[in-house]
Amino acid sequence: MARFGYLALLLVAVGGYAVVEFRRRPGRALQQVMVWAFIFVGLIAGFGLWSDIRREVMPVQSIGAGGRIEVPISQDGHFYLVATLNGVGVRFAVDTGASDIVLSARDATRIGLDLARLSYYQRAQTANGSVETAPVLIATLELGGVSERDVPAVVNKGDMDGSLLGMAYLSRFSRVEMTPRMLVLER
Repeated sequence: MARFGYLALLLVAVGGYAVVEFRRRPGRALQQVMVWAFIFVGLIAGFGLWSDIRREVMPVQSIGAGGRIEVPISQDGHFYLVATLNGVGVRFAVDTGASDIVLSARDATRIGLDLARLSYYQRAQTANGSVETAPVLIATLELGGVSERDVPAVVNKGDMDGSLLGMAYLSRFSRVEMTPRMLVLER
């Protein structure tokens, strides 16, 4: 009943304003009504087309029968997929130039690794030069309906925007296919 009262009061206020404006300046009031009508129609169209727009703006991986994973290319020309590490979703850039699964310090912390206890005794050559890395084991890694335990990875001590999924993990798939618009992984 309180909501109905609030809505009725709001309708009276807006309706009263509209009546006064139409009497004082009918041309300007009609113009404002048309602007709001276009905004309303645009919002409805946006919500109706959101699933199509989202696929273009924010591509999402899909998992099909038999563990087939299809990853559309993103706007920046890279393939990104989300895997669950130790129960936490981590977004990876697929990098065929990387040998290992490479975790950023931020993602390593998110999945429960204590960075202070890691030993950065390995070195890796990257496009930005040499970086120190620490070998780790990921307790659980889930991707495409398949869960694996004690998966080897490294934590990069340098600055990284995100984590990388390298060839050591991609080689676990029986088929890895890259087309100009799609990455397909099959077990």
